[in-house]
Amino acid sequence: MTRWVMIADLRRCVGCQTCTAACKHTNATPPEVQWRRVLDMELGEYPDVKRVFVPVGCMHCADPPCMHVCPSTATKQRADGIVTIDYDLCIGCAYCAVACPYQARYKTDKPEFAYGAPMESEAKRHDPGRYGVATKCTFCSDRVDAGLEKGLKPGIDPDASPACVNSCIAQALHFGDIEDKASNVSQLLAENQFFRMHEELGTEPGFYYLWDKK
Repeated sequence: MTRWVMIADLRRCVGCQTCTAACKHTNATPPEVQWRRVLDMELGEYPDVKRVFVPVGCMHCADPPCMHVCPSTATKQRADGIVTIDYDLCIGCAYCAVACPYQARYKTDKPEFAYGAPMESEAKRHDPGRYGVATKCTFCSDRVDAGLEKGLKPGIDPDASPACVNSCIAQALHFGDIEDKASNVSQLLAENQFFRMHEELGTEPGFYYLWDKK
């Protein structure tokens, strides 16, 4: 089996927001929608204060609360762990957005573009089916699937990897198959201390955060 996961190395993230821009450019999301965000956090007390930048988005949980509350079965989970939304089935009730502990879902009711008229990238990726329904990060599943068909390896070959991972200037983001013990993500988790957000909820997020060596 395969389970695609993402890793953010908090020691390397510099908060440049390039992943956010790459995601927005690739998916042509409306101005207020950010499938990939980076939180800017301050920790400690003066004079021992430091900033930490934390990339967030859909965690592609193994047990996704969003899927369980969906009355139309629009939210599904693929065999490889990626959580999807069928826009043709979604009725726009936003129950999933309420159920998501990670605030990773959005709903846009009408077309909006960054500068009024759509830019070339927005026009190219514009999808009328995404209005009035729930949307979120897809782990760039279209790139993953297309890459696999060409014999490429997601997380290693850029053409088969999520746009945010490819764009990261600090190499803080990683993507791969956690079920493969020899994969890049498995090795990173074996070598480093890590955590996942809200693990106490039992959602088993597919997004890991590294913070120190073992």
